[in-house]
Amino acid sequence: MFIIKKPESSNKTIRMPNELIDKLEKLAAGKGISFNQLVIQCCEYALNDLPKEE
Repeated sequence: MFIIKKPESSNKTIRMPNELIDKLEKLAAGKGISFNQLVIQCCEYALNDLPKEE
């Protein structure tokens, strides 16, 4: 059965260097996605690639 899921989300204010914001905005625009979605994907990718702690 097809179930539509709406992921829970919250607002959080973060500060980033202006140069990083500019790079992310250009990349998001070039890929046709929102700035927010790009930041989420970048964070998820980084977290998934962290070395495993022993």
